[in-house]
Amino acid sequence: MRAAGTAFLAATLAGAVLTPAVRMLALRWGVLDHALTSRKIHGRPIPRLGGVAIVLAFYAPLVALFFANSEVGRRFYANSEKALGLIIGGLAVAALGVYDDLRGSGAAKKFAVQFGVAGLMYWLGFRVDLIANPFGPEIHLGWLGLPFTMLWIAGVINAMNLIDGLDGLAGGVALIAIATTFVFSVMRGEPLMILFTAALAGAVLGFLFYNFNPASIFMGDTGSMFLGFVLATTSIQTSQKSSTAVALVVPIIALGVPIADTLLAMIRRAARGVPMFSADRGHIHHRLLAAGLSQRQTVLVLYGASAVLGGAALVLSFTNSSQATIVLLALAGVGYLALRRLGFFTSAQVHRVLEDRKKNLGVRREVRQVGEELRIAVEIEDVWVALRKAARTLGATAIALHLPDAGPGPVHTEGFDDAGPDLFRARYGLLPERPGDAFVELGFGDGRASVDRDTEIAIEILCEHMAAALERIGHVPAEEPESIATVVNLRR
Repeated sequence: MRAAGTAFLAATLAGAVLTPAVRMLALRWGVLDHALTSRKIHGRPIPRLGGVAIVLAFYAPLVALFFANSEVGRRFYANSEKALGLIIGGLAVAALGVYDDLRGSGAAKKFAVQFGVAGLMYWLGFRVDLIANPFGPEIHLGWLGLPFTMLWIAGVINAMNLIDGLDGLAGGVALIAIATTFVFSVMRGEPLMILFTAALAGAVLGFLFYNFNPASIFMGDTGSMFLGFVLATTSIQTSQKSSTAVALVVPIIALGVPIADTLLAMIRRAARGVPMFSADRGHIHHRLLAAGLSQRQTVLVLYGASAVLGGAALVLSFTNSSQATIVLLALAGVGYLALRRLGFFTSAQVHRVLEDRKKNLGVRREVRQVGEELRIAVEIEDVWVALRKAARTLGATAIALHLPDAGPGPVHTEGFDDAGPDLFRARYGLLPERPGDAFVELGFGDGRASVDRDTEIAIEILCEHMAAALERIGHVPAEEPESIATVVNLRR
């Protein structure tokens, strides 16, 4: 425990020192979240490489203790495969996050790395071999243990990534889950997991000094995915020695907020007919903001929910099957009522979702057809024709295409000169995190004051097709058009 305490204090100090240094470098390199889409909450560009500080602050005390403390060294050697797995797997996931923060990474690349690392962890002994069943005997997975383990690790990684939507939210929720896992590690006699969770808790705490509202730096995908990986793997290890009544149920409850938010997002996007990996404003924290809470209040409410779930997870570890059933049913009931209060599961929402689905599928079909035309475009005129066709589908009455090598004015424009004073204008960049480069400007004359997120998603997909076409014909600098990160709403 003394080594764990040292690791925690050293990681906290390292996180507090490294975070402002990383922030300065991110500002110098221009690695910023530009806050220019309607789903973003902050109102100014914020550095987004904070996860690098978390990763370095996590590993630094572990490496130092390995060389300075013989007892820590013996623990590493006694569990060398798992220790190396956590270190190498964590570095691989962190590297993926850095790449995503700097250049943007599509879903296929992310899942390929995540599942590859998860497979390595399974081979090294981090396995989900059975699923608790409080209502009867446990379920032994057999050969299904491999895909289940891979889904668990990738799922938690992406759950932490999805919940990273407000200042300090992902870090605070992770810190509570880490504390819960630390307690279980102590209870189950897992010295290596005690050390790892203590170091991670300190690294996150040191980072939160700068990330809590108002944040001066974001953890980015580097931080959220790294936290998800360590939480997923350490929770597997600690649950392996739990009683069969609660094995694996405990970490699911402890991570209840991000897991529930992810499942709701998947159901919502599938029901609305929008791409599964498109960001939206339907997350739990968005609902709390819409209910009138401030950013800080919303984060504190979700901290409280995470703490309650963490406490419930601890209680479950001392229960038998019948008691665990009562606790789980009570949690399910309270969770259902809380989510319903936020607007989930209501009949009005179901009706609205079905209407949106019909509209979204139609728009996506039209955008997909335009995308096919853009795949065979050979000159800018072809891109412009496709853009005009898509603009009509999206309801825009004015359009302009701006390219960085064509001077300050648009390459093509239509409808802006004849537009009235109430025209609503929105600007969408073709390259991720590159405002001011190539972009499309759309004007809407129907009196709207904003562009709804479903329309934005369709526009982002269109912009990805356009960026690929323009790069192919030599009018956009080579860059991966994975996601669109700029939209500026203007009135004239």
